[in-house]
Amino acid sequence: MAKNNKIVKIIPFSFFLILVIIAVSFFTSDTNFNENKKFFYVDTNSDLNQVITNLVANGVIKSPVIFRWAAKITGYENNIRPGKYQIENGSNIFSIIKKLRTGNQTVVKLVINKLRTKEDFAKKIGDNFECDSAEVMAILNNEDSLKKFELDSNTAMTAIIPNTYQILWNTSASGIIKKLFNEKEIFWNEQRRKKALSLNLNPKEAYILASIVEEETNKESDKGKIASVYLNRLEIGMKLAADPTVKFAMKDFSLKRIYFKHLEFSSPYNTYQHVGLPPGPICTPSTKTIDAVLNSDSTSYLFFVAKPDLNGFSNFSTTYKEHLHFAKQYQQALDSFTDLKSNLK
Repeated sequence: MAKNNKIVKIIPFSFFLILVIIAVSFFTSDTNFNENKKFFYVDTNSDLNQVITNLVANGVIKSPVIFRWAAKITGYENNIRPGKYQIENGSNIFSIIKKLRTGNQTVVKLVINKLRTKEDFAKKIGDNFECDSAEVMAILNNEDSLKKFELDSNTAMTAIIPNTYQILWNTSASGIIKKLFNEKEIFWNEQRRKKALSLNLNPKEAYILASIVEEETNKESDKGKIASVYLNRLEIGMKLAADPTVKFAMKDFSLKRIYFKHLEFSSPYNTYQHVGLPPGPICTPSTKTIDAVLNSDSTSYLFFVAKPDLNGFSNFSTTYKEHLHFAKQYQQALDSFTDLKSNLK
């Protein structure tokens, strides 16, 4: 009888001890990494087994058995939400599951600067979000999908305004593009549209022109002047003859100088061969460059060439004779610089 009483006393104590162990495991640190924080990704359609496997494989948690038990009693097993989650070092299982269960995601800060091709854009999206680059390309090349945005496969990139965007990691490719397209509409407010119209351009055309200016110079004070050159050429039906459009046509952005052989490359983007703007942008120009185009002064300039001091600024001229004078100075400076580099080797 005394033995039975002892067993009766031991059972509640053992149960209590188990509860204490579980509670300690539940509410004390269970992270398994040294950094201050770690990002963990839950793929769409993941089940509990996949989540736990990835948590362990990525060194997020130490106790998969306790995590599984906690996931079951908290209902997380049936409420798994995809996304990007920030896990702080020292987090306990309870706080980790609460974050995952409530879908308390960390937004992705998508920073878009200068991109040259649709492939560059698609890769950036694929590198930062759950969707892959192939899904993005499929949308950018789908004429029916783009038609509702008044775009086509050539002008699709005119909807990408360089900026920093906050988007959830598991947003679909179409959702990301729709957000960027909506931001484009906000950027092209009534004031900017009126300025474009005063230059005989629509927003897409102004963007395309700005993309050429963006590739021509990084000197802010020259951007409006270069824009005026191309606007004057457009007005009189003169070919733009913009070197950056040849690089884009050839998809060879490593070219430092454009030679006559390059001008023979057949492409609607080659503005040495075709009058008017190319069918689409050759990069994503900064908002500063777009505004430089929209606010460009009226000039009589038809030509420009880099200054002979090679400081990145340009000489502008109205007549071809004056242009040839500046061009000769630049060529001589370029040759001298090339000879100098050769002698230093």
